[in-house]
Formats: sequence, structure tokens, C-alpha cells
Amino acid sequence: MSLKSFLAKIFAQRIVAKTNKWINNPETAQEKVFLNLINEAKNTVFGKDHDFANIKSYEDYANAVPVRDYEELKPYVEKMVAGKQNILWPGKPIYFAKTSGTTSGSKYIPITKESIKEQVNASRNAILTYIHETGNTSFVDGKMIFLQGSPELELKNGVKLGRLSGISAHYVPNYLQKNRLPSWETNCIEDWETKVNAIVEETIQENMTVIAGIPSWVQMYFEKLNERTNIKVGELFKNFNLFIYGGVNYEPYRAKFENLIGRKVDSIELFPASEGFFAYQNSQKDKGMLLLLNSGIFYEFIKADEFFDKNARRLTIKDVQLHVNYVMIISTNAGLWGYNLGDTVQFISVKPFKVIVSGRIKHFISAFGEHVIAKEVEQAMQEAIKATNASVNEFTVAPQITPQENELPYHEWFIEFETLPNNMEKFIAILDQSLQNQNSYYYDLIVGNVLQTLKVTQISNGGFKAYMKSIGKLGGQNKVQRLSNNRKLAEALIKLGSI
Repeated sequence: MSLKSFLAKIFAQRIVAKTNKWINNPETAQEKVFLNLINEAKNTVFGKDHDFANIKSYEDYANAVPVRDYEELKPYVEKMVAGKQNILWPGKPIYFAKTSGTTSGSKYIPITKESIKEQVNASRNAILTYIHETGNTSFVDGKMIFLQGSPELELKNGVKLGRLSGISAHYVPNYLQKNRLPSWETNCIEDWETKVNAIVEETIQENMTVIAGIPSWVQMYFEKLNERTNIKVGELFKNFNLFIYGGVNYEPYRAKFENLIGRKVDSIELFPASEGFFAYQNSQKDKGMLLLLNSGIFYEFIKADEFFDKNARRLTIKDVQLHVNYVMIISTNAGLWGYNLGDTVQFISVKPFKVIVSGRIKHFISAFGEHVIAKEVEQAMQEAIKATNASVNEFTVAPQITPQENELPYHEWFIEFETLPNNMEKFIAILDQSLQNQNSYYYDLIVGNVLQTLKVTQISNGGFKAYMKSIGKLGGQNKVQRLSNNRKLAEALIKLGSI
């Protein structure tokens, strides 16, 4: 065992012991975070506007601070971008994470010295927790790759500006710098296809042990390695044994990954965003991610099916229930207050509090009142793949409201297959039955002859990649929208001639 491996085990033991303290006192941990946030921000512009000085309880806070999305918080953010201090959090942020906005162009998410510290610690602790549980430290002496955006940052009114993954690249610990790939120069390449080709060149002869990134883009890297060598990734990188991912559900990709790798490898799921690092998988023995209750973020939850009601009830962790779809609301030490992240989660455990990401509050299909969410279509896909030996590169789902004459409406699944099902009719039947089993509204619409059984439209190889490239979102942290309530993405795929 190397010195680095030995020290990693000792450090892991210490971190897990520290984590267990707040795991065993979750409400106390959140109360402490809440009071600290209010106290720190009481003299900011936002704090004064919302009378933080007189907030003594969560009930006071919920009455004083409404739930907001980015657009509603934007007037405060714009002052910060203009260089003003003490707006949402004391002083100035040290970064703005620039992300794509939905209605008004780019979003500028503030990152403070307090919040970046929590992000870095969470990434580290996820790996250390894995080490503590499995005893596996062999990977710490090999090469590690993190597929991410460019680390080059702009300066805007005294604050550095860039993508979150690029900002994070500046915080790789010194003891990992020699292990880290790709090179700085390669990481700075903007064009994703050019960048992946350069990464292949830099890594193909290396002892890769850890690979991290969004599954769809890691898949592209693996495919290029296969094309170059004509051997499995697991044979090329004999010591590769840990895949770290976030951003999307891995399950629809798992079969394809295991085929590309040639064997199974351990994986760690993360739940990071520009707004904060919320959870990580803390056990290989069960699913779900440990919600980080001691990391400068105070959480609220609103039932997704009540979210758009005028008086929707806001809940804290003490009130949540298992397997209910919640919109996650955050208040953070980066100055986001009552902030609607847009993600929906479900609790699969409350001892400790563990979540799965179930989708986006804006990404669903409810053209007929069914309110189908990402988790449901992903589970259906997983069941159909397993039963028919299929392999899928990517997929999305859209409603077909205006079918051909004398035909009922339906859900249309656009699927790019790597390996076709051994029985397409069975594949479709399993998809549809799984949705009916999971979603009572969808079941009622099928049984009541409002909808017909879903249909599958095959996308040619590379179709989704062409679509993402056409909208300037190939690679990095960008993800294909899993489902939508309209046919914008579907029509774009058709227009590209990918069918």
C-alpha cells in the first residue's frame, strides 16, 4: 500500500465520523445552518428588504421570503454583476457561474468563498466515503480524468466568471494535481469534439483509474477510445475501477457503459449544480444520495403536484414523506434565498435523509393530465432494456396531440438504439405497462381510451449528438432534455433528418 493510499484511509475514517454526527442530528444541523445564514446576511440589501433582523424562526422566514426562481431574483443579481457589494451575501461573490437561462439569456449564479469551500469538500467527501466503505484505495495512485468545461475565466467588474465545472478545475487538491488529466491546454479547448479527440490522445497510454463526468459525454469518450483501439475500455485501462457521475440518471446508460467497458465498475452518483452541492451517494449497497444538511444550505420542499397552487405548503426535512415528488427550494451561503432550483426529488430514506433526483418541475408530460415525470420514463426504459437485451444511447419523450385521422393521441418515444430490442413489440409493451404501473393518471387515460399505447420512433446513430451540436450544447455539462410537454425537441430531431 502506498503512503497516499494509507493516508487516504485515515482521512476517510475521520470524515465519515464527522459526517455521522450531523446525520444523527439532522434537524439540529439544519437549524444551525438556518440561523447562521440569517445572521450572516441580516445587513445585506436583501436581508434589510426582508427584515432578517427580526426573523427568529423558520415560520418568520417563510412569511418574509417568498419562493423565487432566477428571474424573480434577477434584480438583486444584476446589482452584483454590476459590481455592487453586500447585496445577497456580505461582500462580493468570488465567482459567477454562467449558465444558460430559459427566458432571458445567460444566468449568473453567485459563488462565494463560503459556498465554493462546501462544493470542494462535498466532492472530496464523496470519494472518501467510498474509500471508507469499500476499503478500495488502489485508484488514488493512478490517473484521474474529469470531463468538464473550460477552466478559463473572464473578469467582470472584479468578479471571475465561467462555467461551474471550469471553476471547479481551479480547486483540484495539490496531492491530485500530478494524477489529473487532461492537461490545462486540452481542458481549455472549447469545441467539444476537438476536445474529446485531444483527451483520447492524452489518456490512451495512461493508467486511468478514475473517470468522471456526465454519462452521455463520457460515453462519447469511451466510444472514441473503442474506435481507436478496437478493445474494451476496461482492457485498455486495466486499473479503471471507479466512475463518478452526476447530472442525469445513469441507469439508462448502464448497459451501454458495461458493454463499452467490458466489465462492471463501481460508481458514485453526485448531485451538484451551480447553486450548490446538495447530495452524494454514500453507499454502494443501496441507491440514493445523502442530502448534505450541514453544508451551508437550508432546504425546503413543496409537493410537485401542489407547486403551482397559490398557497402551496413549504416543508422542512422534518415534514417530508417517502416517495413523494418534491420541488427542492434552497437558501444558501452564496446568497440564494427561497430559491427554486427547478429540480424535483424524492426521499427514499429519512434515516438518514437520502434522495433521488426525479426530474425537473418544468420537464414533464401532462398534455392530457397525466403528469409523467423523468423518473417514471427512466424506470420504464430500464425495465424494457433489461427484458429485451436492448442498448440505448439516448432518448426523449414528447406528446403527440394531433395524430393521424381516427387515431387516439399518444406519447412518442424518440430512441437512439445501440442494440435493437430482440422483440420490439415486447419492448414497447413493457415501456407502456411500466408507465401505467407507476402513474395512475396515465393508467386511467389508457384504460379510458383517451390515449393509445405509446409509440417508438427510432433515431439514427448520432442523431441526438447532431441535435445538441445544432443548438450549441454539445458536451460539457449540457444534457438532453428527457421529456417535455411540447414537441419542440421532437420537431428539431425530425427537421435534422435524424429519423
